[in-house]
Amino acid sequence: MKKIGFVDYYISEWHANNYPGWIKNYCEKAGLDYQVCYAWAEKDVSLVDGKTTAEWCEKMNIEQCATVEELCKKSDNIIVLAPSDPDTHLRLASEVFKYADKKRVYIDKTFAPDYATAKQICDLAVKAGVDFFSTSALRYADEIKDDKNVNSTVTFGGGSNYDEYIIHQVEMIVKTMGVGASKIKVEESDGALVTDIEYADGRKAQMNWSSTYGFKAIVDGVEKQIESDFFANLMVKIVTFFEGNDADFSKTQTLEVMKIRENAILAKGELGVWKTIK
Repeated sequence: MKKIGFVDYYISEWHANNYPGWIKNYCEKAGLDYQVCYAWAEKDVSLVDGKTTAEWCEKMNIEQCATVEELCKKSDNIIVLAPSDPDTHLRLASEVFKYADKKRVYIDKTFAPDYATAKQICDLAVKAGVDFFSTSALRYADEIKDDKNVNSTVTFGGGSNYDEYIIHQVEMIVKTMGVGASKIKVEESDGALVTDIEYADGRKAQMNWSSTYGFKAIVDGVEKQIESDFFANLMVKIVTFFEGNDADFSKTQTLEVMKIRENAILAKGELGVWKTIK
């Protein structure tokens, strides 16, 4: 059995609650044996439901580790969670990289709070000799799996707030259009936030966010309602990566995602003004 360790800011949250079962479901179908066996959280009490790490571990039948070092030594692979707290990822990843000893790591979305921090995490991984990847699960929606370097993508999506949940649409944009975004503008329209993106080569993308929207993409004029189980697809990619296969996209795209997200949030503070993506 290959043992996975969870490192989190606080452990009782939606991703930590669901990933173990989803990983198990995929492994049963694929004839593999990966299990989440260990957990460590920086904050002992969950900000979501008030459960302590010990309570969560008892419920999930997962062993609580006293330190990140202990977790890394016991685990074959590590998942850094804290999906709603990307500002903790540099701190958490730094500790994991220190003790991972070349074990593979997945870092949950949102990868980092800004481009500079994302670059710092990437540089630390190189220095430590640790291979990792990070993504939103929306990259792996079946509906856009064959779309690459297209001319135009328009996305729609919801969530409780723009700053956290726009990551899913940014991931779809970069997956389908690649890198090279140069300008960005955010406007408000009928209660929704509309984010226009221009590329250096003249291509254009648009993201439409409202708390009421479901996920959808219009790729080169073809409308695609996102109905596939993209989280199940992400579990496949994580386990495949842990098996020793390369991630199917480069760190350059990860950094592009973070750059666009950071500039989208900045542009939201000055509606209607084009901003250069730096």
